[in-house]
Amino acid sequence: MKDPLKFKEKKDIAIYRGAVYQEHRKKFFESYFNENFCDIGDTGKHDSLYKKNFLSKKEQSKYKFIISLEGNDVATNLKWAMSSNSLVLSTKMTCETWFMEGKLKANEHFVLINNENLLDTINYFIQHPKQAIEIINNAHNFINQFLNRKKEFHISILVLAKYFYYSDQLKINQKEILQIFQ
Repeated sequence: MKDPLKFKEKKDIAIYRGAVYQEHRKKFFESYFNENFCDIGDTGKHDSLYKKNFLSKKEQSKYKFIISLEGNDVATNLKWAMSSNSLVLSTKMTCETWFMEGKLKANEHFVLINNENLLDTINYFIQHPKQAIEIINNAHNFINQFLNRKKEFHISILVLAKYFYYSDQLKINQKEILQIFQ
């Protein structure tokens, strides 16, 4: 995402929009829904105590802090949020995708939060914006490895070839795989 706002130009609160029907999201909302240091809302189609209006990525990027919560698997907003100039606040990540979430380090690529430390975390990074910007820049550097379309295409072909090979759907040797990329 192209974020025209610098961190210092953004609102000093945390934002989150998404469906809230998983227990871990409900518990997070129970802790923070009515707090003035964050604007969190449920945009799912089900009835909820936490309903709020949908906000676009552009609207959410006006906030210094974007909360990223896993749902049924990975947090859908993690990739675009890490490419913004906002600081990503995330609970402990448990799922892994092509994005290699397991390689992300707390306080290097994002800030680890829980159901008790959100206010302290926000206050800390409002007082220490240079640290926030450093983490944001690290997040951008992490994202950059996925922006080379040609490289991503080649990696995906190799992954597919390996999958088909190990599932006995493809008879190919390493020399043949290397020839694909010449």
